[in-house]
Amino acid sequence: MQALLSVFDKTGVADLGRRLADAGYALISTGGTQRSLAEAGIPVRPVSDITGFPELLDGRVKTLHPAIHGGLLARRDSAAQMAELQRHSIAAIDVAAVNLYPFAETVGRPGSTLDDALENIDIGGPTLLRAAAKNFPSVAVIVDPGDYEWVADALAGEGLNLEQRRRLAAKAFQHVAVYDAAVASYLAAPADSDASDAEMPQQLTIGLTRAAALRYGENPHQQGALYVSAGGGSGGIARARQHHGRELSFNNLMDADAAWRTVCDYAEPTACVIKHANPCGLASRPDLAEAYRLAYAGDTVSAFGGIVGFNRPVTAAAAAAMAPVFYEVVVAPGYAADALAILQRKRNLRILETEPAAAAPGVSDYELRPLSGGILAQTPDAGVANPQSWTTATERAPTAAEMDDLAFAWKAVKHIKSNAIALVKDRTLAGMGAGQPNRVVSVHLAQRAAGDGASGCVLASDAFFPFPDNIERAAAAGVTAIVQPGGSIRDDEVIAAANAAGIAMVFTGVRHFRH
Repeated sequence: MQALLSVFDKTGVADLGRRLADAGYALISTGGTQRSLAEAGIPVRPVSDITGFPELLDGRVKTLHPAIHGGLLARRDSAAQMAELQRHSIAAIDVAAVNLYPFAETVGRPGSTLDDALENIDIGGPTLLRAAAKNFPSVAVIVDPGDYEWVADALAGEGLNLEQRRRLAAKAFQHVAVYDAAVASYLAAPADSDASDAEMPQQLTIGLTRAAALRYGENPHQQGALYVSAGGGSGGIARARQHHGRELSFNNLMDADAAWRTVCDYAEPTACVIKHANPCGLASRPDLAEAYRLAYAGDTVSAFGGIVGFNRPVTAAAAAAMAPVFYEVVVAPGYAADALAILQRKRNLRILETEPAAAAPGVSDYELRPLSGGILAQTPDAGVANPQSWTTATERAPTAAEMDDLAFAWKAVKHIKSNAIALVKDRTLAGMGAGQPNRVVSVHLAQRAAGDGASGCVLASDAFFPFPDNIERAAAAGVTAIVQPGGSIRDDEVIAAANAAGIAMVFTGVRHFRH
C-alpha cells in the first residue's frame, strides 16, 4: 500500500504520516512535505524516486507523471488496468493527502504582484486531488487537515466505507472548485479597479467558504450559515470581530450589515438604528452621542430590539446614551475602553467591531439574488451622491440649508426598501416610508412617522414621482424641498405641483431601487 502526501499547509501532516506508516503504508512525498516527514523520523521516499525525474522548473513540475497519476487513476476492479500498471512497473497509490498553494492569501497581501499571483496558482495539487477523487472507490483523498485523525483511525482499522470515501471526494472537488474560482476571479478583474463599464461576465464563478454555522436561517424552520469569499478580502460584517454577546443569528447579520452599509455612506460622525433592514433612525452630528440620541428619537418605538450602527469609534457618552434601550447588536469601527465596559453590562448585546469591506485585489464583488431556477447578479449600488451634478427643476432653487439636508436624505433613501421615502430635517431622519407598492402610501407613512416634525422637512424619493399627488401630500405635510431622480412622463405635472406649493425640487438623474 502506498500513500502520497504533498501539502503546503503542514498542520498535522507528520502525525498523519506516522499513523499511515504504522498502518503499513509506504510514504512518498514532495519537496517541503518530504523534508518535514524525514525530519520527524518517518520513512518517506521522494516522488523523484518514483518518477525517475527531479523536480523541474523551480518546482513547477513534480507529480505530473504517469508513475503518479497511473497509480492514482487505475481502477482496482479492472484486471486490464491493473495488469497495465504491472507492465509499466507502476505501483498503485491508495491514499492522497494534498492541500494547495495559498493563492487567496497571496493576492490579498498589500503589494502583491501579478508574478506573485501566478507563482501561487497550483497545478500539480489540483491535478492530484481530481485524479484521486475521481477514483474515490479505491483511493482515499484527504484535503482538510481536520480529517486526518478520523481517516487515519479508519485506515488503521476496518477501512473507509464507500460513503465516507464519497464524502472525502466531494470535499476535494469542492476545494478545487473554490480555489479555481478565486483564480478565475482574480484574472477576470479589469486592470483598472475603478472600471465601471466592464461587461458582466459570461460565466460567473464565486467561491465561498463557510465561516460560521448559524442556529437557523431567517426563520427557525430554515437552515443557515455564514460564508465568506474564498478569494480573500477583509472588513465588512462577515469578518467583524465580536467583543461580547450571544452568537449572531441570520437576521442579526442581515440587520448589522444594513446598519454598517448605511453609516459608511456618511463622512461626518453618524449613528443609525436599523429595524428589519431599514433605517428607522439616522442622524449626523459632530458629537457621536448626540447623533445617536437624535437617531433614536426618530422612531423610539421601532428602535426597541433593533441594531445600532456608528461610523466612528463609540465613546463612553454614546454607550451611556444607549443604555436604557434594548438592542440586539451594535456595530462600529471601534470602541473606547470605557464605552466597551458600559456596553458589556448588557449580557446579551452583541458588540461588533469592523471596517469597510475590502475585496482582495481582483476579487469580484457582486450582489447575488436567488430566484426560481437561477440567480441574479449585479454590481453594488455604491455610487456616492454628488449634489453638484443635480439639476434644479423648479422655479425656486433649494437654499444652502435645504441642499445640505437633501444630500443627507438622498444617501438615506438609498438604504430604505422601495418604494422609499425619507423625510429629513437638520441632518436627521424624521420619518420614512418603505416597501410599499404605491409611492403615495410611502409618502403618507413617512409623514405619519414624522408627525408634526414633518413640517420644514426635505423629502427624498428613491425613484421618480409618477403623479403629482405625491407632491400635493408632501406639501400638505409642510415639506419645503424634494430630491428625486426625475424622468417620469409626467415630470411637467409634478414640477407644476411643486411650483404651486413653493417647493424647491432637484433631479439627480440616478435611481436607488432596493427590493
